[in-house]
Amino acid sequence: MSVSPELLILDCDGVLIDSEIISAQMLVAELAQLGVEIDLAYVARHFLGRSYPTVMATIRADFGLDLPPEFETGYREALLAAFRRDLRIMPGVAGMLDKLAAPVCVATSSSPRRVETSLRLVGLWDRLGAVTFTASEVAQGKPAPDLFLHAAARMGVAPAACLVIEDSLTGLRAANAAGMEVWRFIGGSHMGSDTPEEPEDARPARRFDDFSRFFDMVPELRRPQ
Repeated sequence: MSVSPELLILDCDGVLIDSEIISAQMLVAELAQLGVEIDLAYVARHFLGRSYPTVMATIRADFGLDLPPEFETGYREALLAAFRRDLRIMPGVAGMLDKLAAPVCVATSSSPRRVETSLRLVGLWDRLGAVTFTASEVAQGKPAPDLFLHAAARMGVAPAACLVIEDSLTGLRAANAAGMEVWRFIGGSHMGSDTPEEPEDARPARRFDDFSRFFDMVPELRRPQ
């Protein structure tokens, strides 16, 4: 950025917490019980960074199946049980937050209950709960810019002064549409150095895979020792 960011906006799943691979595996297993056979690549292509209503609409369009009302409840309960067993904070996140000089908030497509449970499990809720914004608070979730614009407005910062960290193409598109600089984090278990280049409308300003090196890229955001 030409000037130091005034606000750091973090996605949650796949950025703060290494959750996307758990969510994808659980969704594949739960849908298989209804006779819907998809793989992890399908989940990454269609669902990464999107809300549950998008999952329902996509399954309806691709498989001609309306997910029963109890599916969402069952899936969410199974997912939270898996989170309690396996969820981990993304390496380097806690240290980055400890040293961060700028205000920070979270903007996520997760439901309020899921994001609170997730952040409590990894010890981040007390630090970030008051500045966590979800898609339930806006008319349109990602890839529309609404959630990022809402977060910036609530934090009192102009969109052009925000730096967003995202992992999904959906989130990258939303941040670009909001007029914010966005970096893509590719250090989650669901991604890697072989992650394909992004399409033009989802192009990040840069990629990185390790939060322990975050301040090498933006030293001005490090709190003075």
